[in-house]
Amino acid sequence: MSSATADSNGNRRDPFSEAFKTFIVSDWAPYSSELPAQLPAVPWAAARRERLAAEFPGATLVIPAGPLKQRSNDCDFRFRPHSAFAYYTGLGEDREPDAVLVVAGDDATLYFRPRAPRTDREFYADSTYGEMWVGQRDSAEEMAAATGLNVAHIADLEARLEASGTLYVIREADQAVTGLVDEARGDEDRDGDARLQEVTSGARFVKDEFEVGELRRACEATKVGFEAVVADLPAAVANGRGERWVEGIFGLHARHLGNAVGYDTIAAGGDHANTLHWIRNDGVLRDGDLMLMDAGVEVNSLYTADVTRTMPIGGTFSEPQRRVYEAVLAAQEAGIAACRAGLPFSGVHAAAIRVVAEFLAELGVLPVSVEESLSPEGGQHRRWMVHGTSHHLGLDVHDCAHARTEDYRGGNLKAGMCITVEPGIYFRSTDLLVPEEYRGIGVRIEDDVLITDGDPVNLSGALLPRSADDVEAWMAGLRG
Repeated sequence: MSSATADSNGNRRDPFSEAFKTFIVSDWAPYSSELPAQLPAVPWAAARRERLAAEFPGATLVIPAGPLKQRSNDCDFRFRPHSAFAYYTGLGEDREPDAVLVVAGDDATLYFRPRAPRTDREFYADSTYGEMWVGQRDSAEEMAAATGLNVAHIADLEARLEASGTLYVIREADQAVTGLVDEARGDEDRDGDARLQEVTSGARFVKDEFEVGELRRACEATKVGFEAVVADLPAAVANGRGERWVEGIFGLHARHLGNAVGYDTIAAGGDHANTLHWIRNDGVLRDGDLMLMDAGVEVNSLYTADVTRTMPIGGTFSEPQRRVYEAVLAAQEAGIAACRAGLPFSGVHAAAIRVVAEFLAELGVLPVSVEESLSPEGGQHRRWMVHGTSHHLGLDVHDCAHARTEDYRGGNLKAGMCITVEPGIYFRSTDLLVPEEYRGIGVRIEDDVLITDGDPVNLSGALLPRSADDVEAWMAGLRG
């Protein structure tokens, strides 16, 4: 594996002889003269840029893709562009490290590093951009055809910034680019940077037709991954470290059907399900236990699904497991019923958590009344469900995170929004307040719900079973 730092590591590469330098650049077939087709997201990205520019009249907006990030020594993590860059360019997958989109009124220019001729040293010696290292990159003409953008060499960015007036930048995306912007504008007011981040994040609340289609594709691919896991559960049990086996099976299908997983897969057997972000996935899977699997495929455009199913590893729920599962399902159904345009975003959680609290009271573990626990002064139910019920979903698994709080947590649902509904109940094995037969049971059910002008559309729930009976029948059918 190689990275941008490899050239400076004398232990990693022999020096190139003059004879090699002459030989390596000769006798290569010419590049194809056929230009690539326009990316599917391009018309939508153009409309998004138009709306963005209207929010900042007279300003030059700087949206970096971000740099490669070091994993260790001279190895980098797989690149993923900043979500704002992907949203406003239409570029997905691992495109385009170090590139920068500059939007000023009706002008949008992509500054990037086009491929060098094969006669250039970059071809064979540059491990960040060289064709022999990272594959054939786009020419300026090819990038312009694919994105519909004006294009320029990244080396010209600094001069463009120095010649611009009011400048705002997505500060978190690329420290080096942010430094160039700060230097170009001197002591000018930088409050617009925070507003640019808010606006570009909040713009993604309501999904356009392209985005909804991509989220549907992500859910369909995620269904395939879940089915493959269930079919291979006997091997996961038999081979040991079954959580890792599950993670690997799902990851295989995520890479095959899309770009990657949208976030680290949670494959939590038994009591591990009660650790909300269990991604270590180093445990065994045992018949008789449950497995909570929280996973989503990120498609090539970078839109991701986010789905959780809790499954009996042996194929059948015990009575305590089923009772907890059905309480969580009832909570989810209450939350989904609250997914209507015009209703508050916070109402989804309120509806779901009431059902959870009522179950806890019925079980006898809630030390106060349901109403007292649900009051601002209470919260005792949160011992068994500390997280919220919903978040927005899109290019990021927790999409729109930098939008204004009054538009997110304090806002109302609108047609076109896509949110998760994911209540859970978590009875840790060490929780002495819980009846013994329930200890170690953790259940979460999560689906991706599209808000419409009418009934909510459960994008993932239409593909994967939700009721306890349906889960058992589904598993039996897949395992033969």
